[in-house]
Amino acid sequence: MNIAAIQTFLAVTRTGNLNRAAQELHITQSAVTARLDTLEAALGAKLLNRARSGATLTKAGYAFLDQAELITRTWANARAQASLPKGVTTMFSLVCDPSLWSSQGAPWIDSLRDTHPDTAFDIWTGGAADARRWLQSGMSDAALLPEPLTGPDMAHRPFAREALIEVATLPRGAMPWDPDYVFVDYGPGFRSEHAAAWPGDDTAAVSFSNPDWALAHLLENGGSAYLPRGLVTHDLRSGLLHLVQGAASFERQCHLSWRKSVEPHFDWLG
Repeated sequence: MNIAAIQTFLAVTRTGNLNRAAQELHITQSAVTARLDTLEAALGAKLLNRARSGATLTKAGYAFLDQAELITRTWANARAQASLPKGVTTMFSLVCDPSLWSSQGAPWIDSLRDTHPDTAFDIWTGGAADARRWLQSGMSDAALLPEPLTGPDMAHRPFAREALIEVATLPRGAMPWDPDYVFVDYGPGFRSEHAAAWPGDDTAAVSFSNPDWALAHLLENGGSAYLPRGLVTHDLRSGLLHLVQGAASFERQCHLSWRKSVEPHFDWLG
């Protein structure tokens, strides 16, 4: 099956338009049409409803979409493995929840790069559903997530616990409610503990699922939020942020999960 045709199908799905897909891929619209015709003929199914107004997935197109993404990821991994730099003998592919990258994922990968110069690192962002699919398909080796992945072919361990502390752009102590408070959603456990600490009806006007985005918002607009201590250490030292004195603190735990079959290749997993 033609990889270029599958990549073209994904580009049309992403842009919703054959012409925009052609511009993205730097080919003509007629080439896009020809590739789609070839792919649909090979599969024996119509994948897209094509019209002047755009292109939409058919039922068969929806069914093929996940497989198309897996095929292109597998192809990208195969190309990367085949063209490893001189002195590099293996590749470690990690899926990291975006909310964990700055405080946990990046420092860990940096330390592994220092101690394993013969290994290349392939980092993908994703949640639990993506990570499970990519690990099971063999496209990725491990995943760093708020919760562990379980199953007969999976192993996991607690990776780290990190303190979530309330910081503010102006020095202050704890208060019943800050009108400029920014809520960062760290999952159901945090939401429950947070509600117990602030049982009132006040609701944050701005919320984020990613602490990096919340931090950028705070530094730009002011206010307060619960952020990982490791993420804000530099800003606390520089005076851009201040620890809210007397505020409750929380913890979150993250987990490393991996396919058991890769354990002999990466001794840092267990």
